[in-house]
Amino acid sequence: MDATPLRNEWTTVEHALAYLTRADQVPHRGEAEAILLEIIPKDVDRILDLGTGDGRLLGLLRIDRGDAAGVAIDFSPTMLAKARERFHGDTTVQVLEHDLEKPLPDMGRFDAIVSSFAIHHCTDQRKQSLYSEIYAALSPGGVFCNLEHVAPTSNELHGQFLEAFGITEADEDPSNKLVGLETQLHWLREIGFDDVNCHWQWLELALFSGTRKV
Repeated sequence: MDATPLRNEWTTVEHALAYLTRADQVPHRGEAEAILLEIIPKDVDRILDLGTGDGRLLGLLRIDRGDAAGVAIDFSPTMLAKARERFHGDTTVQVLEHDLEKPLPDMGRFDAIVSSFAIHHCTDQRKQSLYSEIYAALSPGGVFCNLEHVAPTSNELHGQFLEAFGITEADEDPSNKLVGLETQLHWLREIGFDDVNCHWQWLELALFSGTRKV
C-alpha cells in the first residue's frame, strides 16, 4: 500500500488537532519528558526539535535553557501555526516547515537534537538515513534524544498498550511505521553514536539516546 496518503493525514487540521487534544493524556509522558530534560545539558547553545508539533518539547527544554537558540521543524500546517504561536516574539527560536521523509536541510551544527513521537511515521529506510543525518548535524559531544513509539515485543503487550489508551486496533494511527527498540539502538551504534542507551520504557513508548563522538 502506498504510504503517502496516510502521511498526508498530518496536513489536515482535524488530524493534527485530534493529536494535540490527546497529547497531554499519553500515560507516563511526563515521566519520560522529565528524564529527557535531565539528559540534555543545561549549557547547550543550539537545540533542534524534529517533528516539533506545537513546540511542547522545545518549550520545556528552554524553561531552564533560555539562552539556547532553538530550531523547530514540522510539516503539518496546523502544528506549525501552533508552534509559531507558542514562540511568538522569541527571536531565538526558528520554526521551519520540513517533511522528515526528506533529507534534513543544512541548518548548521547543534549541541542537542530531540524528537518526540515523530520519527516512527517515517519508513524504516528513512529512519536509518535520518539518524545518520542527525549524527552529522550534531556538534562533537552533542546528544540526540528520541522519545518514541516503538514496535511491541508481543501481541499481549500490544493489547495492554491499546487497553491503556482506551482504543482498539481500528483506532490506531494508520501512518505508524513502528520498529523495535533494540533494532533502533543497533542502528545508532552502527552509525557511530557513543553511549547509546534506553533510559525509559513503558510498553510501546521508549526514550533512547546517543552522543556524537568528541
